[in-house]
Amino acid sequence: MKTVQISLNSIDKVKAFVNSITQFDFDFDLISGRYVIDAKSIMGIFSLDLSKPIDLAIHAEDNVDEILEIIKPYLV
Repeated sequence: MKTVQISLNSIDKVKAFVNSITQFDFDFDLISGRYVIDAKSIMGIFSLDLSKPIDLAIHAEDNVDEILEIIKPYLV
């Protein structure tokens, strides 16, 4: 598992981010304070405070470099 910080401060970024990670079969969690939600859930993402960076937990052992390359525009 790898954890990185991302910023999703617009509706378009949220849509593009979800579309980017849904191509992977791995689990992705967004962690904001005590809330942990599925990063592939647009409704779940909008329940978080998007004005601050959010921790993204990537539950993958391999392909991590490929995932990081795809989510590079959202990294803080």
